[in-house]
Amino acid sequence: MQRQYTGTAGRIENAQVAVYLSYAARAGHALIDRELYLPRSWTDDPARCRAAGIPAGTGFATRPQLARRMIERAIAAGVPFAWVAGDEAYGDNGQLRGWLEDRQVRYVLAVACDHRIPAGARYLRADEIAARLPRRSWQRLSAGEGARGYRYHDWAWLAIPGSGPGYRWLLIRRTPRTGELASYACYAPQPVPLAALVTVAGRRWTWKRISRPARA
Repeated sequence: MQRQYTGTAGRIENAQVAVYLSYAARAGHALIDRELYLPRSWTDDPARCRAAGIPAGTGFATRPQLARRMIERAIAAGVPFAWVAGDEAYGDNGQLRGWLEDRQVRYVLAVACDHRIPAGARYLRADEIAARLPRRSWQRLSAGEGARGYRYHDWAWLAIPGSGPGYRWLLIRRTPRTGELASYACYAPQPVPLAALVTVAGRRWTWKRISRPARA
């Protein structure tokens, strides 16, 4: 299956779109699972799928749903892991976050700047909350070592309410030189220190150092 997209190549190309599960640890990292993403234009066209060799009965699934399938397989296989991390496509998905919380799976998932956070009787955007934080809320910490040495950013966090047991936080990262912001929804069954969340947020960047498979 091929699909046209505009990505890091800076132009429209034919490519297969997939969701990958990467296992990242201090000693190294590797891709351990993958799911091919099929848009509705494919799943609603059985003849097209049959011609491409896609198994009969394959239905549409969102990328968060594909991620959930792979995490389920990892859990069933007994893969030892402490956290789940991902980008905004997964952090902004309330169903995936709720599923992880029901299983007490800790996560640090990026969310969009307009992600709505409960604040008293109303909801505020993540970037609005960041703009209201006093200077003392920020701490400069390293999220790990990158290609040019340790990556230092300013970090802030605050507890947010939830509908079930456990602890939830909004984690905010600010780039010292530019002021650029990034936000993360975080969960753990027990309290954890800020440094632990920062480490997990930084560990997600390891996927950028994995060689990408050749496109069909």
